[in-house]
Order: sequence, then C-alpha cells, then structure tokens
Amino acid sequence: MKKIALEEHFMSPGLVDYWQATMADVPRPIYDKIFAALTDFDDIRLKAMDSAGIEKAVLSVAGPGVQVEPNVAAANKAAAEANDFLAEKIARHPTRYEGFAHIALQDPNAAARELERCVKMGFKGAMINGHSLGHYLDERQFDPFWAKAEELGAPIYLHPADPVEQYATYGNYNEIKRATWGWGVETGTHTLRMIFGGVFDRFPKALLLLGHLGESLPYMLWRIDSRAKLYGVELKREPSDYIRNNIAVTISGMYSPEPLHCAVSALGASRVMFSADFPFEDIKEAGHFMDDVAIDTELREAIAWRNAARILNIKM
Repeated sequence: MKKIALEEHFMSPGLVDYWQATMADVPRPIYDKIFAALTDFDDIRLKAMDSAGIEKAVLSVAGPGVQVEPNVAAANKAAAEANDFLAEKIARHPTRYEGFAHIALQDPNAAARELERCVKMGFKGAMINGHSLGHYLDERQFDPFWAKAEELGAPIYLHPADPVEQYATYGNYNEIKRATWGWGVETGTHTLRMIFGGVFDRFPKALLLLGHLGESLPYMLWRIDSRAKLYGVELKREPSDYIRNNIAVTISGMYSPEPLHCAVSALGASRVMFSADFPFEDIKEAGHFMDDVAIDTELREAIAWRNAARILNIKM
C-alpha cells in the first residue's frame, strides 16, 4: 500500500542547539543514530521510506526549535533559515518530500507572514512544537496567525513538547514523563484550551492536526461534552463537534488496532492519516502496521494516503 507520512522529522544547522538540550539523557550511540537520520535527505531517509512503502513524506523540524527562543529577532531568523533549508532539500527530491513550515510565534504578525511565505513556496501548512515560552495557541495574541492559517487553508500540526512545569504527580518516575504519558497530557490539554477558548468559533475553517491518534481525545468525546454542559461552557457547538470537524489525526507512534478503531469510529474515516514519526519510531513497524492491520481496503487506502492527499492537497 502506498503511503503519505505526515510527522517525519529533520534537523537544520541553525536549530541543533535547541534540540540537543532535549537529548541530554539519551545514550550517545542512540543520539548519533538519530542525528544522522535527522540530517540525511539522500540516503538513510529515502531507503527507510522505501522499506515502509512511503511514497511521500511531509518533513518538519524536530522540536522544540524556535518555540523556546526568547529573542524574537533570533527566533524569526532561525525559523526562516530552517524553512529555506527545507525548501532546498524538497527541491532535490520533489517527488518524495513535502514540508511543514517552522514558525516563530513570538511575534504573531511575523508568524502569519512567514506562514504565507512558506505556503507560497509550496509548504503544506506548519508544525508548532507545543507552547511558545509558556504561551498557548488559544491566547488572543495569536489570532492574526490563526486568521492567516484559515485564509490560506493551511493545516497546523501541533506537536508534543514538555510542559512549562512538570506535574508534581510524576515525582521521580521519569519514565512516565514525555513520550510515555506526559506529552499526550500536555498536547491534549493544549488542544482543549483552543477548543474551550473559542479558537474554532473565531476561525471556523481552521484545521488542527494531532499525532498519536488524537492524544486520547477521541476516547473522551462524551465526557468532554458532558462536563462542558455541567460547567456552563458557552460555545457555538459542543466540544466534540470541534474535535470532529476542526481536527484530523495521524497514527504516529500508535501502531495498534484498538486506538485506530476508536479514532475512526469517533472522528470518521476521513479524519485519520498515516505517519511514521521518523526517526523516533520504527518506520518499518509503522509501514507494516498500515499494510497488515485488519481493516477493509477502502479504509486502508484512506488512512495510508487518500486523506492526506486531499487535506494537504498533495499530488500523487
């Protein structure tokens, strides 16, 4: 089955220091292997894609990128340089790569301009690596960015990041922080802030993309609606309606049939897409899961590539 993969990471020279800070506890051999894959566009990556049946990969910066840069001018410059770097790599392999823009939200008006520049270059939207210095995407200061994303029809992929402060409940159990549990809690909460904060009332055509089959939100739809009624939340629609209509999800890092069936049942077959999360997940495992999971051919094609081709306007 041919595939389009949507959460496939790379590293540009100007963003290495930001990423290294998040990898301090990773053994050096593993770090070196990941870094080699992140910085390769001609050998390792293409062979890995071929091994998983991936025809096209939408490349995005490995976080946190400029989301953690306190200097506004430096953040804008580094983001633009990363986007230009990616555009050059896509131009070398135009049939294999697409791109998500890297955006500095420290200046929302500049972020809107950079998003527009990247979309005009052919990028398929943007990936935001969580909060920006503690500021979340529901805040009204980001309305110019959302307005531009809606105008351009540019999907915004919200990627996990560490919270501003780790929950005290985690204690010394570092193994449940980050990818095991903490990132899902943080990203799901960020998404609920956008919904309850009225982002999709103000920008009803905006589209948010989430990995990991929706960060557990598809499992919680009834509960979220029920508690919104209990607390008298005033929105134009029920929270679940925004999740179904303004959000689409990928299977990144969730290669198991049970959550896949839940996401399809909750959101609809047209809202679920493939992802391998290269090089942080096993790309062959992702590809084999997509090929072998017990679903009918029509649904398999929709998830593997048709939905992404439609939503991101990717030619196959």
